[in-house]
Amino acid sequence: MTYRVCFVCTGNICRSPMAESVFRARVAEAGLDGLIEADSAGTGGWHEGDDADPRTVSVLDEHGYGTGHTARQFQPSWFGRLDLVIALDASHLTALRRLAPTEEDARKVRLLRSYDPAAGVDLDVPDPYYGGRDGFEECLEMVEAASAGLLDSVREHLEDRPV
Repeated sequence: MTYRVCFVCTGNICRSPMAESVFRARVAEAGLDGLIEADSAGTGGWHEGDDADPRTVSVLDEHGYGTGHTARQFQPSWFGRLDLVIALDASHLTALRRLAPTEEDARKVRLLRSYDPAAGVDLDVPDPYYGGRDGFEECLEMVEAASAGLLDSVREHLEDRPV
């Protein structure tokens, strides 16, 4: 049974596609392709159908990650097929929990940086969209730091599932 994770930010062109790409790479490195699937979406539909921001693509490419991404808006009906919904900041967490049709679905929503033990109390991944390239680099560092802990957590859930 495949474990499904969806990363969510505001417009689905910067942070969430970056998190999706990094996490997919970690899954592949761990030999868990086919057991874990990752995708991404935005809380809003402003960029639906657009590619990832060119700065996102550039930073990912320079660090050895690929991205073939088309933005889309998160739909409440997706909760039923997802095991985990990863919010990139507190506003996304709140919006997603409000969209959740059930309490069980709301419990599927977590902040990405909650999986980084070194993150401290500020668990938001800042939106790099209105800034320079440095913000995209910082975003990637935060995403990479949290991805290992997220993968460990997903592995534990996989081990607990009946075969």
